[in-house]
Amino acid sequence: MKIFIKVKANQKMQSLEFTSETECIAKLKSLPTNGKANQELVGLLAKHFKVTKKDIQIISGHF
Repeated sequence: MKIFIKVKANQKMQSLEFTSETECIAKLKSLPTNGKANQELVGLLAKHFKVTKKDIQIISGHF
């Protein structure tokens, strides 16, 4: 399954807001430095979909 995610980093609260079945907005507490936001995103998605972090893969980021 592929999901397109718009990430908003440095937020007060963590959340996932699905706008459709394949698109969502992720609000993360971490800053987008040293991969911290990516790690937080993987953990949040794993928790939401009830899978391990190893099952989540980030294919690409913003260009």
